[in-house]
Amino acid sequence: MPFETGPNDQRPTERRTPSSTRWLLSAALFHAAFVAFPAGVAHANTNPLHEAVGAPENLTLTASVRSRVEGIDGQFRPNVAEDDFMFSLKTTVVAEYDAGPVRAGAELWDARSYGQKRNSSAGTNEVNAMELVQAYLGVDIDDLGGGSKAVARAGRFTLDIGSRRLVARQAFRNTTNAYTGAYVDWTGRGGDRLILLWSMPQIRLPDDADGIRDDEVEWDQETTDLQLFGGSFTKAGVFGKGTLEIYGYRLMERDSTERQTRNRRLFTPGMRLFRKPAKGAIDFDIEAAYQFGETRGSTAVGDVNDLDVSAYLVHAEIGKTFAGPLNPRLSVHYDLASGDEASSRTYNRFDTLFGARRFDYGPTGLYGPIGRANLLSPGVRLDVKPDKRLDASAMYRALWLDSTTDSFASTGVRDRTGASGRFAGHQLEARVRYWIVPELLRIDTGAAYLAKRRFLDDAPNAPDTGDTRYAYMDLTFEI
Repeated sequence: MPFETGPNDQRPTERRTPSSTRWLLSAALFHAAFVAFPAGVAHANTNPLHEAVGAPENLTLTASVRSRVEGIDGQFRPNVAEDDFMFSLKTTVVAEYDAGPVRAGAELWDARSYGQKRNSSAGTNEVNAMELVQAYLGVDIDDLGGGSKAVARAGRFTLDIGSRRLVARQAFRNTTNAYTGAYVDWTGRGGDRLILLWSMPQIRLPDDADGIRDDEVEWDQETTDLQLFGGSFTKAGVFGKGTLEIYGYRLMERDSTERQTRNRRLFTPGMRLFRKPAKGAIDFDIEAAYQFGETRGSTAVGDVNDLDVSAYLVHAEIGKTFAGPLNPRLSVHYDLASGDEASSRTYNRFDTLFGARRFDYGPTGLYGPIGRANLLSPGVRLDVKPDKRLDASAMYRALWLDSTTDSFASTGVRDRTGASGRFAGHQLEARVRYWIVPELLRIDTGAAYLAKRRFLDDAPNAPDTGDTRYAYMDLTFEI
């Protein structure tokens, strides 16, 4: 076996062809029909939706539709479907009116899923029907002296900050994080940047199993019982072509009559030093964050004990892009996120706040075992980009737990005694994306294989399902 680690590494021998695989193949043929239809079109028109409705020049109007088929077999999560299939749709419509320095914008985001099993792992990350995730007023100030400029927004909005590991607008996931509040984004002439944020993160609804299965329409909530605020400053031109980012975020959460929480009061300062990939050059991305404050260990009604928090995150990556027709980039990665120690009087599990994870850890959706909590993982990755239409990547990761007594990453698998060891397994994942019609129609397909080892086999609540196999295919229309 290619991933054998020792004589105690027992693997199940029974294999089968799950119904989810057959569903995935059928749905892939459905996608292929749409791929073939517009293949003769050379290029998208400039903003075709804007032209089709005859919108005025100062109104920007765009839309996208993404359809996805995905299937999983050999589930790693406890107490959910052993194999599953899902067809999902994500539709967005964005409008922004530019009235000089003042802007008004809105975005409708409709995320739905179909075909998953009743005990599917699909939840609010996959379903959020007919939600106005953005509705804002803003001011653009193009000349603040010295070549600097600023943008201010207030209302509902989505936002990426820095590496996107703590505050992000989701791209791969079917739903997105969104915020209600205000932010200011200042940019200097030399590339320096300052973002200041105060927000109430939107709580996606419905969050019950029946509402999610039925794609019910329910307005997401914002409340002062959940607040996120802070800032990020980046300094360009550090160590040559490097960029230094320093940030700090405060999360304030408390129970309400409708919602039990862990009463998180977290402060997360951090630092990131990075250099973007460039042909023939070494690039890097090094980020470290520490987290402290108070939280409760669970959302249970009877849990009223506040625990001091001491947690951390480290990401280190170094790569090089080589010359050649494929423009290959080879990179090595190391990720460490603290887990909770049963013997400690503090709470040690790192909280990734509202970050995205696909770009670091592989596909999510019905998959997504890896997250920024209780993780120690080195890896190696190869990216190729032959031209503007095609890119592909493949990555291998080895997976360990930082703490043997906490649940591993995003799996929900746990051994409170620590007797199941630290090694969780290996992950292989690959992805290919191609613009069938540039700027109009894109296909994105990928697969992942999780070779479970001791911890994911032996932990008390680990499902006895063998290794995990997952595949997906997306078609995205952008107009």
